[in-house]
Amino acid sequence: MKVADVMQKQVDFVTAETSVSDVCRLIFGRGINGVPVCKGKKVIGFITERDILRKFYPSMQDYVEDPVHASDFEGMEKNISEILSLPAEKIMNEKVLTIEAKSPILRAQSLMLIYRVGRLPVVDKNGNLIGIITQGDIFKAVVGNQLPFDQEKEFYDWLAQYYDKFIDWDKRLGGELPDLVKLFQKEKVKSIIDVASSTGEHTIALAKKGFNVFGIDTSSLIHQYAEEKVGRLPLSTRERIKLLYGDYSQVILGLPKTIGAAIFMGNALSHVSYTDKYILKEVIGVLDPKNPLIIFQILNFNKIFQTKKAGLRDITLTDSNDRAGEQYAFFGFYAKEKDATLTYTRAIFHSNGAKWMFKGIKSTPILYIAQQEITVMLKKLGFSTVSFYGSMFNGPLFREKFKPLESDWLNVVAKR
Repeated sequence: MKVADVMQKQVDFVTAETSVSDVCRLIFGRGINGVPVCKGKKVIGFITERDILRKFYPSMQDYVEDPVHASDFEGMEKNISEILSLPAEKIMNEKVLTIEAKSPILRAQSLMLIYRVGRLPVVDKNGNLIGIITQGDIFKAVVGNQLPFDQEKEFYDWLAQYYDKFIDWDKRLGGELPDLVKLFQKEKVKSIIDVASSTGEHTIALAKKGFNVFGIDTSSLIHQYAEEKVGRLPLSTRERIKLLYGDYSQVILGLPKTIGAAIFMGNALSHVSYTDKYILKEVIGVLDPKNPLIIFQILNFNKIFQTKKAGLRDITLTDSNDRAGEQYAFFGFYAKEKDATLTYTRAIFHSNGAKWMFKGIKSTPILYIAQQEITVMLKKLGFSTVSFYGSMFNGPLFREKFKPLESDWLNVVAKR
């Protein structure tokens, strides 16, 4: 594989006269650690974060001539305005390392390792800038493209620490819980399985209403967050909760065979059924055979793909509970793959109150499940009564008819 195959062709660069202040804006704005310095298109230098920070420190000659002031680290910070006003040529490294597009990518990686740099300008035979290649580009090409997508467990292990930040649980439970409680009381349900229970909010809320709830999840980190919440509850509520994690089929086998209902909230069925195609049979096996009841809350993918661009699910901006002034931004979107598979991607950004920085991005495969698919699945499993409802985010579950182009959620109540 050649450098030309993986290099970035859209390259940010500066001139020798560009101020260090503008260079810093570019570095922060692009989330990179350095940029080429060009005269026209010809590369004449490179300037990095390290080059800029180095200007804050005295030279060896300064130490020899004035060792006292050369050790005044707090005083060095006062030089920032002067440093930011300098032109790039005063800070750049003129001995810039470049590579040609026809070179193998592992040669580029070898040069970066030897010279301890993370980016190489790509030049033509005349030394003109035509691209840039980074260690990240090479890693993705050599390793990343060979890795499978994260499965449910890996995806939610990564998302665990952020999960409660992009969901307003007070609003969500305020809209959903009354309908769940009313239905379970009507059907005389006393015990419930919360499948893919995540950080335990539905599990805890139902336990507070007097139900015995088994919360199960594959993510050990999500499970830990849920356990911490349960540990802060009164004993009378904790006694009604049993949190379990691990492979769904193994966990469910150990449950009593007389549970009244199962819930798959928050699009859990799309995630779980990709991981375990027999999940519904396994759950039904531990439900009360006389009156099994299953509730599904499924994202309305029909609306997402027909009325929103690029399968956008949500954009959420929220304050951090950790430090004042900090914020998080969350982007969720779906992409259609072959057959009935979707790719769910979640991207996270963080602000310290002044600048936004990229935190990470992960994708996981899930199943596309709509009204027709869930109807077929449930009929095959012997459910004769299947009711469909529609709701908006944070709204009541079972009070409106499902509207394919309007409802955010497809809510399903299945009984035998």
